[in-house]
Amino acid sequence: MKFLYAIGLLVLCLAQSAMAERADRKKPMHLEADRATVEDVNRKESSRITVFTGNVVITQGTMRITADKVIMKEDLNGFKHATGLGDLVTFRQKRDGLDEYVEGWSQRVEYDSKTDKIELFRQARLKRGTDEVKGDYISYDMTSEFFKVMGSKERGDESSADKRVRITIQPKNKSE
Repeated sequence: MKFLYAIGLLVLCLAQSAMAERADRKKPMHLEADRATVEDVNRKESSRITVFTGNVVITQGTMRITADKVIMKEDLNGFKHATGLGDLVTFRQKRDGLDEYVEGWSQRVEYDSKTDKIELFRQARLKRGTDEVKGDYISYDMTSEFFKVMGSKERGDESSADKRVRITIQPKNKSE
């Protein structure tokens, strides 16, 4: 546990001050899929649930999520929580002020528009520029670019192959 905490602090210290593309939150969200099912269209007191299946693509500004299936819940205030499932779910978003992207891959992705966070589960991998982290679980705050990585052993899942966290940090030029 102390090791993971130390790695988290190291990653936080190495994080640059750039953030995910700020303008993305103000742009419309577009969803594409082979099929969609909308539940509770005339809701008054609960969230709306929409299930997208088959080659699902979600875009909002520079953010893009692809999956085999997405379950989207929208609350009364318009905030969305999406769970993407698939053999490989992908996530990509441009970093604010930089010509660089943050990219992620896993078997399940959960995106919350209210907190602007994304979570990657099972065989999770996140790449920012040339730096990369791998583990069973990655939580990524899209606003601050802070991420937390856990191996399956830490999460109590001994059956997963991702028992340990792996981080690759590329050397930076002194001019940077």
